[in-house]
Amino acid sequence: MAKNLIQSFESGRVYGKQQKNVLIVYAHPEPKSFNGALMRKAVETLEADGHRVEVSDLYAMHFDPVCGRTDIVGSLRDESFFKYQMETKSAWENGTLSDDIKVEMEKLKRADLVIFQFPLYWFTVPAIMKGWIDRVYVMGFAYGKGKLYSDGPLKGKRAMLSFTTGGPNIAYGDAGMNGDMNVVLWPLQNGMLRFVGFDVMAPQIHYAPAHVSDDDRKQWLDDWGKRLNNIFEEPSLKFVDFSNFTNTKLSDKYVEGESSKKYGPTLGQNLGKLFSPTGMLKP
Repeated sequence: MAKNLIQSFESGRVYGKQQKNVLIVYAHPEPKSFNGALMRKAVETLEADGHRVEVSDLYAMHFDPVCGRTDIVGSLRDESFFKYQMETKSAWENGTLSDDIKVEMEKLKRADLVIFQFPLYWFTVPAIMKGWIDRVYVMGFAYGKGKLYSDGPLKGKRAMLSFTTGGPNIAYGDAGMNGDMNVVLWPLQNGMLRFVGFDVMAPQIHYAPAHVSDDDRKQWLDDWGKRLNNIFEEPSLKFVDFSNFTNTKLSDKYVEGESSKKYGPTLGQNLGKLFSPTGMLKP
């Protein structure tokens, strides 16, 4: 049994599962937080399943979230006018990006799955995580030259949001004071994940963990671990394929095909219809 297990690890398979690389981009300043517990549970579970896990602990790393001239080593392509997008693209092509960006890019290149673990701040990710996106998603590397959405450079990789909220579940319903969680997540899951090509997995949301019992939090961690056991077998969320757009707009043929349907294809491309209540939350 032990010999077979060792052979399974060496072959990259454990109990029939193919070994994958996982990157967790983690943003919380307190290791003892529930976000910290969720991050550690993910590492523990995925490594026990034979996967390789890397963690970018942004606060512990003192990751600089601010884009600037120091992201390029050496001279600029245009010293007279600093255009960050074009300068970092050129630096990526020439190998002159700053080392901290290069390191994160390599992690992202290795990853089959990226988990963004964070507390929801002002209906989005914390500033330090937004800065990671701003600096690591370099033009040419993560998008550009017409390579977007389902044809994005990171296609074939999976990504998901795992986060906590301050408010309860009911506050994020279609009648909740914070608004429907589907609407809250569209810019993040479509704009931050799908835009660069990721297959987007359903989010893992823990509502108001500070206001539930220890037993509830323990159960949530167990449930998170069980989900991660099969995360590579899960179907991804539905988005419109890039091929159905002409000049950045849905083609007439695609719109005609959707005309008789009750719901719009996505929250964003809703065609003036109702959107599916599970659109950003479930496959």
